[in-house]
Amino acid sequence: MRCYCVMHHSKPLELVERETPQPVGTEVLVRVKAAGLCHTDLHIWEGFYDLGGGKRMNLADRGIKPPLILSHEICGEVVAAGPDAGEVPTGSRYVIHPWIGCGECPTCLRGDENLCLKGRALGVARPGGFADYVIVPHPRYLVNIDGLDDAEAAPLACAGVTTYSAIKKLGEGIHREPVVMIGAGGLGLMAIEVLKALGGKGAIVVDIDPAKREAALAAGALAVIDGKAADATSQIIAATEGGAGQILDLVGSSATVSLAMQSARRGGHIVICGLMGGDLTISLATIPLRPLCIEGSYVGTLAELRELVELVKRTGMKSIPVSRRPMAQVNQAIDDLHHGKVIGRAVLIP
Repeated sequence: MRCYCVMHHSKPLELVERETPQPVGTEVLVRVKAAGLCHTDLHIWEGFYDLGGGKRMNLADRGIKPPLILSHEICGEVVAAGPDAGEVPTGSRYVIHPWIGCGECPTCLRGDENLCLKGRALGVARPGGFADYVIVPHPRYLVNIDGLDDAEAAPLACAGVTTYSAIKKLGEGIHREPVVMIGAGGLGLMAIEVLKALGGKGAIVVDIDPAKREAALAAGALAVIDGKAADATSQIIAATEGGAGQILDLVGSSATVSLAMQSARRGGHIVICGLMGGDLTISLATIPLRPLCIEGSYVGTLAELRELVELVKRTGMKSIPVSRRPMAQVNQAIDDLHHGKVIGRAVLIP
């Protein structure tokens, strides 16, 4: 089978021919129909996460080293299953939950495999979707997408479940007042659609890119604000009539978290799910005196992905903009995403 592999960090992916794997035990072999490109793929391609203050979390220290097959946003059809996989119909189409844990620790046993310290996610620690085929360790990670388009469904595995899980953390407040969303990339545009499908009051979107602000308006944002504007904080406070009660930071940089904290009203709730990186220095007295709730959110659970796919089917939730590209153009797609040229999601088709 063909694979597009990271052979050296920050270098173009290389086309490699490998033997098509055969499923054993509970494994399932899936023919890839669509594979999304996410900012997490960029971090893995670069080989590190920025921790701020000149510090990095090097993925090699966690055993994640080339050669690597990226993409954790995968849709495909089952072509074979191992002898212990049970009844898995061949030809059926699924989006794959990629956030796979060890399956044995207390975290996994309570359903939070995405938080497992020994995580073995597809496209990270296991081969991902930039290939003709992918091995899924158990059929429970397959979520049926009958009636949905492959390329539009693939981003649900990361952008979708990440924003769905983060918005759920805001609770019933989404029905009482608009959510301020910082970032209108793939996550931001997905968050707008998820919020609409959940019946929320709407989104006020902040981004530094005019094209992405326009995309947010086209997706139904109530208002957009230029994050680079000198009075961005004042604009957010005015738009939310005294300060934002709910803020979703889909970028996760020093600048965006600072903006969120400056714009939040007393008692405000900030959920951070972006991984751009950086650091933050705050007065500890700020937290109880205002008081603020600052919460992290990391991708989502298998149960949440199933809930999201059912929400999409039930409500007809609109897809984010998808740029379908041949898998052979993966390096151009990476370059475009790296330079902020992608609106929505680039999805690679084998």
